[in-house]
Amino acid sequence: LADTPLRKAHHMFKGLLGLILFVLDVWAIASIFNSNATGRAKLIWIIVVAALPFVGLIAWYFAGPKANYNAPR
Repeated sequence: LADTPLRKAHHMFKGLLGLILFVLDVWAIASIFNSNATGRAKLIWIIVVAALPFVGLIAWYFAGPKANYNAPR
């Protein structure tokens, strides 16, 4: 099939969505790493988010450990 302008736009849109998902997954993993969860819980959540990027991100958002940026260091 020919690479029409619409097909090129579709590929660019899919690439942009992939990039956004990647950035959100990196943010989620950083948040998990900076949370107060145990080491084992952090590892499990990081594996879930990395192995299942979309589903893992949604699951982490609703149930995963969040970073505690207000805690004294």
